[in-house]
Amino acid sequence: MLGRVILLGASAGGVHALQEVVKGLPADLPAAVLVVLHVAPYGRSAMPAILSRAGVLPALHPEDGEPVQAGRIYVAPPDHHLIVQDGRVRLSHAPAENAQRPSIDVLFRSAAQAYGPRVIAVVLTGNLDDGTAGLAVVKRLGGISIVQDPAGADYPSMPASAIHNMEVDHIVPLAGIARLLVDLCNQPGEGTQELDTEALRPGKASTSH
Repeated sequence: MLGRVILLGASAGGVHALQEVVKGLPADLPAAVLVVLHVAPYGRSAMPAILSRAGVLPALHPEDGEPVQAGRIYVAPPDHHLIVQDGRVRLSHAPAENAQRPSIDVLFRSAAQAYGPRVIAVVLTGNLDDGTAGLAVVKRLGGISIVQDPAGADYPSMPASAIHNMEVDHIVPLAGIARLLVDLCNQPGEGTQELDTEALRPGKASTSH
């Protein structure tokens, strides 16, 4: 059953960061995972195969109109925005946003409008500021905002932009993000939850308030 909708946005350095997050997600995760990684607009992307090998959840480039289901990772294909509407994944060739297609902001905004407080959105490593505006929409509509700690990011600009422009719910080292996502998905209720993110740092046990 689809409980949460997890959104992952990354740019430069994102392949490693996404692998690190995905490898910590369990097979029975009660959430769908949607991923935007800035990639070249031509050719084919190997990201579904890379992420499928990294963890136990199957990753794929979805077909336009495919239903959003728990336990799957939907990866934006090159040169297409990934959008969520009416419980389905839509692929769009609309103009680039933040000079990107796919754009993180486009995914975050559409998912927030479709799922509201069921959304958990994560901004990972990358340059410039794609994801900041979309993360603010997620937060405004009751979802949970997570940002990779810029201090440990290969490219800190994207997570730093989010932190500097809004009140982020959780700032977490890369190694702790998967555990935080699992904890949030397993909590009852919807919307922003208070967790002890210090406990999610490497070498510490996870503790919920």
